[in-house]
Amino acid sequence: MILGVYWYFKFPENLYDFQFFKFYPGYGGHADNPAELAARVRVENTDDLIRKLEELKTDFKETYLQLNIDGNQLIINIGDHQLFDFHFQFAKEIEKLLILEHAVSLDTHVPFTVQSSKSYLPEREAFKNIEHRFIQMVGSDFKKNNAENYAVRVDCNLPLLYKHNLINDLVKICKEENFQVFYYNDFDFKDHCNLMLFFTNGRQKKESVQKVDINSFGSKVRRLTEKYPLHFGHFGSFKEYPLQGPHTELIVDEEYIINKK
Repeated sequence: MILGVYWYFKFPENLYDFQFFKFYPGYGGHADNPAELAARVRVENTDDLIRKLEELKTDFKETYLQLNIDGNQLIINIGDHQLFDFHFQFAKEIEKLLILEHAVSLDTHVPFTVQSSKSYLPEREAFKNIEHRFIQMVGSDFKKNNAENYAVRVDCNLPLLYKHNLINDLVKICKEENFQVFYYNDFDFKDHCNLMLFFTNGRQKKESVQKVDINSFGSKVRRLTEKYPLHFGHFGSFKEYPLQGPHTELIVDEEYIINKK
């Protein structure tokens, strides 16, 4: 699974600029749909461009690519429910090819009838159910350049006496399981503590895509219940809800992940 900084509802302003591609946001909810980067172009040699696109796709194994073809016109589409940096990098590389091919950008008023299509699926690991019920997968509100963040959240509580050691153990687990970001909110009351833990990564670029095994991570977190009197969920009422923080233990690309008060 890939976690970290992504875009879905809004374009990553000030990060990317496209000549051919347009960004179409996702809508979520009942109208759930992928966000898309789409280019509609005319080229002299469609077959030559398709061959070059297929070669380029081998360098972007985690991306989806769809080609709709009508003679010497193509609609090139990259879409997903989470567009990471490597999706936008892929679009930039495609634009370099389009410029070399002297492609002409077309608007929607030009007639287009799909004569054939080609789909190139991402190389993803087989889908696995999350085995641990205490794990929540959460998004975020908008951060720098309209970024969102996809993260693991774990709610738990334990006696305050063990809090520091627990946090240290979680840092070790993060380093073992390829998490570069770990921060938490807390609320200490009497001799007890409620915790809201977040685990994720930063921007996912082609040259440094990070994958995590959620179930391996979850198994190590669960084993901490054997070491500490740790319980999942929060203890007490809403007045003890862990809103103090965030406290940062591991961080990269901070401005894309955490809101500073």
